[in-house]
Amino acid sequence: MKYCTNCGQKLSEGSKFCTSCGAKVEVTLVKNETLEVTKPSLENEEISMLDKKDVSLINKKIELENSQTSIVKKFWYATAFFAFIIVLAFMDLDVLPIHPAIAFISFFLLVSSIVIAFMFRSREKKLQSLITGENLIASWKLNSEEKSQYVNFLFQNEKSRNMSIFIVTTILIIIIFGAFIIFIDEGKVAMFFIMLGLIAFIALFAFGMPHYYKQQNSKNDGKILIGKNYAYINGYFHNWDFILSGIKKAKIIDKPFYGLYIKYYYTDRTLTNTEELNIPASQNVNLQKVVDVLTS
Repeated sequence: MKYCTNCGQKLSEGSKFCTSCGAKVEVTLVKNETLEVTKPSLENEEISMLDKKDVSLINKKIELENSQTSIVKKFWYATAFFAFIIVLAFMDLDVLPIHPAIAFISFFLLVSSIVIAFMFRSREKKLQSLITGENLIASWKLNSEEKSQYVNFLFQNEKSRNMSIFIVTTILIIIIFGAFIIFIDEGKVAMFFIMLGLIAFIALFAFGMPHYYKQQNSKNDGKILIGKNYAYINGYFHNWDFILSGIKKAKIIDKPFYGLYIKYYYTDRTLTNTEELNIPASQNVNLQKVVDVLTS
């Protein structure tokens, strides 16, 4: 009997790809019923060369809901709502008067909703190409221990970053409001309490959001899908296929866990931003082949 080295699923005779996780495997049967297993092969530099039969088998087993679809629907609903408000404003009904300012704001929100809906529609198609296996390099699912390590790693990073931002922001608030309190006689008490309220509000987000994201990450599916230009990591979609964007570095890491490190960049207006992804993986996943494809 043949088994997938990535997920352990039984393989039918002559299988080129695992129908459970989509990994390309080669298995050789040797004496004494011992299996000598080669790791998933990614030697083909073409990323989307899976035939229709393989894609169909992969798609049956990668049971993943496209997270971008619900976002697209919400913004199309918002578009319809704001369009309805604008129509009512032009109808000028006595029973339901619409102020021109509300109509103007609705028009702005209508255009914004359309733009965002099309933007997420593009992301939806890209994620779907990973789910179907068309642009899939490798996929695996985190076990409970790997997922726990990953969630705690993200939590500590978010907590540390928010703490730094909170300290800097609090210092600026104290300087600005302190100057008003010292040099302006009127409203000192009011300014002092406004300063305290603003600091408390920022602290709520700075220390509360890491716990919120930790809870959300713990609830996510733990599935990893890696493509040449985009990736799905435990419920979150990343892509680097825009103009003036791409991968800066991809490598195998051993700390804080064994896995894949991807650093990509993208240009937003006039600024170039970078994102770092630390993706945990099982030891039997052939990450070197994934790195080779990503950096080719």
